[in-house]
Amino acid sequence: MDKVNVLITGAGAPGIAGTLYSLKNNYDNRDVKTVGTDIKKEVVGKYICDKFYQIPKPNEKNFIPKLMKICEKEKIDVILPQVTKELLPLSKNKKKFEKIGSKVAISNYETIKKSNNKYELIKLCKEIGIPYTEFYLVNTLKELKKKVYALGYPKKKVCIKPPISSGMRGFRVLIPKKSKKDFYEEKPTGIYSSIEELQEFLGEKFPELLITEYLPGKEYSVDCFRNREKCIVIPRSRDLIRTGITFNGTVEKNEKIIIYSKKIAEKLDMKFCFGFQFKLDSNGIPKIIESNPRIQGTMIMSTFAGANIIYSAVKEALGEKIPNFKIKWGLKFMRYWGGIGIDGKKIKKLEL
Repeated sequence: MDKVNVLITGAGAPGIAGTLYSLKNNYDNRDVKTVGTDIKKEVVGKYICDKFYQIPKPNEKNFIPKLMKICEKEKIDVILPQVTKELLPLSKNKKKFEKIGSKVAISNYETIKKSNNKYELIKLCKEIGIPYTEFYLVNTLKELKKKVYALGYPKKKVCIKPPISSGMRGFRVLIPKKSKKDFYEEKPTGIYSSIEELQEFLGEKFPELLITEYLPGKEYSVDCFRNREKCIVIPRSRDLIRTGITFNGTVEKNEKIIIYSKKIAEKLDMKFCFGFQFKLDSNGIPKIIESNPRIQGTMIMSTFAGANIIYSAVKEALGEKIPNFKIKWGLKFMRYWGGIGIDGKKIKKLEL
């Protein structure tokens, strides 16, 4: 089988090692050359990819031209984006990359635009009969106060987040103002705010925010792959989360989440590898939180469970057949701290 050259963006992302593992340890035993890119010069991917390039931010004019030059120089066959803000410009310029022989392994522009918007995503679930959180869109403090009280605040927690964001950026859980006792007894976290604190840094008017009910149950990330022939869905419970990243997890055959994920993916026409996040409500019903139309940070779990959908995205971009996978349901995952030592040109990896 021919060698393939793959460019991975977001080489400083927490999941870069898992992405590289999935590419290098692929089920075809194929030789894969990895070229990493990032907007920062010093990132871990610089030292664990085969080659590395620093690139402009995705909102800068030379973002696409710079990437195209790298693709031409390195003879890139497939681009695997890992950064949310890069998805729209890359999807918009797919044909330009195809002309120089590079395929961009993400969904089309309209699909990404819709799936990246949490408000539109919940609206879609409402339209197609999938359980959804109560939701409102507001842009003034007056509307915000009215809607959070409508959702049961202060007796109930309420979630606030921008409709378009990645990770935990802009996410807050609204709770009553804390006392001195809370300060001494609770662990610090950046996700909790009171209305008074919101008023202080948001003001009376602000860019649109999505307000939803708080879901108290177990959280799931869902790894997906879809093409014309199949839709693979692998839910995994987030048993321990730190700074928004799964540290402990379990691959779980949750039939409802599998059905809901397939239905959303088909309606939006999502392609290649992508993901969703669900959380259970007080009655144990899974409701969607967000969609990630790109490689997810802990997608390595699906590779370990026997479904290497990251490498499958590369094969799909090349027009190759994707095999059937036998998923190891119940597989557990534990993340640990690793690192590299850099001494000039010498690199030492923390490996057992």
